[in-house]
Amino acid sequence: MTAGVPRQLVHRAAIAETFPTGWSRTETDRFRVSAQWPRVHCLHVSPDRAAYDPLLVVETVRQAGTLLNHTEYKVPLDHQFVLQEFRITTFPEHLDVGPVPAEPVVDITFSDIRHRGKRLVSARYEADVWLDGERVAHADVAFTCTSGAVFSRLRGGRTAATVTALPVPPGLPAADVGRGSAADVVLALPQQGKSDWQLRVDTGHAVFFDHPLDHIPGMLLLESARQAALARTGPDSDRTPVSFDTTFHQFAELDLPAWIESTDEGDGTLKVLGTQEGRTVFECVVGTTERSAILYEE
Repeated sequence: MTAGVPRQLVHRAAIAETFPTGWSRTETDRFRVSAQWPRVHCLHVSPDRAAYDPLLVVETVRQAGTLLNHTEYKVPLDHQFVLQEFRITTFPEHLDVGPVPAEPVVDITFSDIRHRGKRLVSARYEADVWLDGERVAHADVAFTCTSGAVFSRLRGGRTAATVTALPVPPGLPAADVGRGSAADVVLALPQQGKSDWQLRVDTGHAVFFDHPLDHIPGMLLLESARQAALARTGPDSDRTPVSFDTTFHQFAELDLPAWIESTDEGDGTLKVLGTQEGRTVFECVVGTTERSAILYEE
């Protein structure tokens, strides 16, 4: 494939943020999606431009699933997908940035497909991501699908035009959360005596808010889990996040403060919880590995 797919098919506004380049059906409910990753990216490539971030793999899997829902399962473009679960394990020893843009492929199998009449209402899919013959990730995703009208009713009149995000508080040092730019920090400085962080929701961020939204996107919540794990282990730690086992419980609202807390579960695992007004929005178990082990395998 020599060009990206139409950006509307993956719910992106920017061509530069559209990663799939094509797809084919291999068997019933089995597909292969081709993609391309840029060598430089403000968020998804490490500050030293040496490695692709695991969350780039997450976004690619999300886009691949959305693409297939629209093209192969005939979901109309005005329908909305609501993530319920996103579980992914990445193998960062195979995520080096090379001399040309990487061209991964994603093998996807859909299951538990439910319809209401002829309309798809929910499903799950498993995905294996391959790069240069090496498996770089395995994912398991569950979602529901609603029409634009039903989604509007679910949101109770909230739209991107009627909901305003809260002011963005000062953030943690970028180096503490594995970022090269303060603009990419999504955790605020903790309040005195508090061990959790307020989520920084910058609707001007061109990656998280590629287009106007009425809620906090799931990718921003996953980034908060990644940064919370790094902030909890400390800037001198040798550990880096490689897996995310995430359950989304409800929409995260733009106009309410969201709080992120992280606890070390031992064995390189951290549990991250996101809440608003005392209600759990999402929870994520983040698995980490030693950076030195990654370098050793390279």
